[in-house]
Amino acid sequence: MRILCIIAITFISSISFAQSTFRAIIKDKESSEPLPGASAQIANTGLGATANQDGLLEIQNIPNGTYTIEFSFVGHESHTATFTFPLTSSAAIEISLEPGEEELEEIVVSSTRSSRTIADIPTRVEFIAGEELGEKGNMKPGDIRMLLNESTGIQTQQTSATSANASIRIQGLDGRYTQILKDGFPLYAGFAGGLGLLQTPPLDLKQVEVIKGSSSTLYGGGAIAGLVNLISKRPTDERELRLWANGTSAKGLDLNAYYGQSYGKAGLTLFVARNSNEAYAPSDIGLTAIPEFQRYTINPKLFLELSENTQLDIGVNYITEDRIGGDIKYIEDGATADHTFFEKNNTDRVSTQLSFSHAFSETVKLNVKNSINHFKRDLISPGYEFKGSQNSTFSEVNISRQADASEWVGGVNLWTDNFSETQLTATPLRDYDQTTFGAFAQNNLKLSEKFRLESGLRGDYVIDYGFAFLPRVSILYKASPAFSSRLGGGLGYKAPNIFTEQSERLQYMNVQPISTKTNKLERSYGANWDLNYKTSLADGAIGFSVNHLFFYTYLNDPLFLAESSPDQYQFVNLPGYTDSKGTETNVKLEYADFKLFIGYTYTDTRIHNNGTSQQNPLTAKHRLNNVLMYEVEEKWKLGLEAYYFSPQTLTDGTKGKEYWICGFMAEKLWERFSLYINFENFLDARQTRFDSIYTGTLTNPTFRDIYAPVDGFVVNGGIKLNL
Repeated sequence: MRILCIIAITFISSISFAQSTFRAIIKDKESSEPLPGASAQIANTGLGATANQDGLLEIQNIPNGTYTIEFSFVGHESHTATFTFPLTSSAAIEISLEPGEEELEEIVVSSTRSSRTIADIPTRVEFIAGEELGEKGNMKPGDIRMLLNESTGIQTQQTSATSANASIRIQGLDGRYTQILKDGFPLYAGFAGGLGLLQTPPLDLKQVEVIKGSSSTLYGGGAIAGLVNLISKRPTDERELRLWANGTSAKGLDLNAYYGQSYGKAGLTLFVARNSNEAYAPSDIGLTAIPEFQRYTINPKLFLELSENTQLDIGVNYITEDRIGGDIKYIEDGATADHTFFEKNNTDRVSTQLSFSHAFSETVKLNVKNSINHFKRDLISPGYEFKGSQNSTFSEVNISRQADASEWVGGVNLWTDNFSETQLTATPLRDYDQTTFGAFAQNNLKLSEKFRLESGLRGDYVIDYGFAFLPRVSILYKASPAFSSRLGGGLGYKAPNIFTEQSERLQYMNVQPISTKTNKLERSYGANWDLNYKTSLADGAIGFSVNHLFFYTYLNDPLFLAESSPDQYQFVNLPGYTDSKGTETNVKLEYADFKLFIGYTYTDTRIHNNGTSQQNPLTAKHRLNNVLMYEVEEKWKLGLEAYYFSPQTLTDGTKGKEYWICGFMAEKLWERFSLYINFENFLDARQTRFDSIYTGTLTNPTFRDIYAPVDGFVVNGGIKLNL
């Protein structure tokens, strides 16, 4: 027995001595920073390991022989190397991984007026681009509401029960505090803002950039909650011709076409669309959930290379729409004694955009921008009509200087905004004429390999309302390729006008004009702090990333529509403040062809007035976003979504119901075309199923707040051609 034990021990020892340990430190090739979570896998074995916080990994019990080891990390190119064991040294081997050509890293953010990529921008910028933009477009190709509403911290708010007018809320603040831009031009402000989300199809967009929190330093007043910049496609040498047809079970039809191509020193893009819907009323209350409308859009843009250093872009956008909602029997059969209620919106929008740039050298460039906008709207309901036109302009001249470590841009702006109302009622005319002069300077500075600083200063003078001083600062800390953090904040302001969510719900009936003597600028300050971490799990099989954001915004002297006398309304600046605070968390998991996105938003927005405090109406305190995607490149896309909204406080003091919205999308792709189908809100979450949307009679309804969908379960599908 003793001899057998000695033989067994000797055998086990020989096996142990025949096994080796591999140690390596995994680093980023450009920064030489360690890559926590990087993985190493020995081919054709079950052996592998994951790097610790110092980038060190260790694989034990490797039998003697020659093996190929694959090293990988999220966002980096994989690397393979062959080793023969036992190794001649037990010291850790240094392995450097090249940063991958990941789409996120290649996108240059333009909203911050910088030429840096998103990875090097201290300001927190969220974007929707590429495949994600196309997937969101499948759900609602006629406008961008769905595209924005399914992001954490953003909620689109419907302001008309029957005509579906909507605004966008960021981090719990009303829609008037969000600035919507198209290629850096403020085209959707004031009177033109109520229908802006509904009149912007996504097919000609390259990407959408969102900056949350006080951003008035970038483009002037109006960006207290944040800004949304819609970036158009530019022509390339290769022709792009896309046709998109979409139909819905809710009687909708969308026909969109986009063409873009460069011809040497000239280029052209052209977007045309016809979007329409018949009146649709899924509930038994007799009111439309989707109005009857016809909308036509044409947007040509010319790109000229005047010389090697000089470029000129000229664009024109025209949109015309007729929209009517209300009593479904009135719309389909005409007026009778019991069916007289309707709400019409007839709009025309024309805008021009001009961009001129000249490079004096490789580092210094002059930029000149101008836009002219005309918007006309006629809002009609039984016994009442509100009609007017808005003419606005935006002009800017700036000079930028770029260097490896520092980037400067400074310039001046001029905004004009004129609204003229047609006198149709006894209410005093709500005409106004606002002119704003602005000057700004911004700097993006690389302090070190780990720190980058972005700072800005703007001064705006608003005639009749005074001067606004707007500093802004953001800092980026890149501890390693796996972890980074951004901290930033700034001041903002908003000039008063009558176009708010409150007045839109009243259709501006009996709303008194703004007073330049008693009303004043709303002023704000805010800050964001986010933490980002990415790694791989399960020996590199699963990619994992998480982003967590803390936000706070303080708004002084908020503008509020108060009832000054029975059925008469006047805007006043409350002797108090509104503050919004909360968090956003986004988690992304990738495994093989699957991607899982989980997002949670907590928002607490309160109005403080004369010692009292109340919840800001129509703000879900808790939001949960869940999206599971399955994608086989160039073959299939399948998506399952589930969104939760907690109960919301309403303007009448009551609380709405909680609800879930669930959807499923499938798309089959071929080389030149794809077919898709989308089952939106297939659980049929609908306010008319679990709550009322109006009081009174059908001929004279008084509408309650719309806090949930009213159109319910809708199926849409179509074909996309790429010729």
